[in-house]
Amino acid sequence: MTLPAWPSELPRPSRASWSAQLQDPRARRSAENGPPGYRRRFSSAARLVTMEIEVSRNGKAVFDTFHADLAYGSLPFTMPDPTTDGWPLLSSTGAPLLKPDGTPILLSAEWVCLFGEEMPSERIRGVNFFISFPVAVMP
Repeated sequence: MTLPAWPSELPRPSRASWSAQLQDPRARRSAENGPPGYRRRFSSAARLVTMEIEVSRNGKAVFDTFHADLAYGSLPFTMPDPTTDGWPLLSSTGAPLLKPDGTPILLSAEWVCLFGEEMPSERIRGVNFFISFPVAVMP
């Protein structure tokens, strides 16, 4: 089964709105006295990421259709990893590594995601829409 892919018409998420955190795989053991104790609750943890995209009215329609096609966020999808995909591969000195024709070698990475617990929210500034949404990146 092929998972639906993030629409290529949508922009890369804004860096200013980016927020990421690992899901806590621990369960706390309560002790009557002394420091708290923890044990593993599950073996792997998702990465919880909140992001925002700025789109035109047309881009909002693309996002809304994609979200609806995923049963309003209940089905998994793939998306390019915004922290890696399309960025240049760098040498140890920080200079981009180049192909023989002089173009930089770009990294490629993809996430398997689910939309997060909260539904996407949007706001309007001028003629653009800012859509903020959480995703859970599967381990």
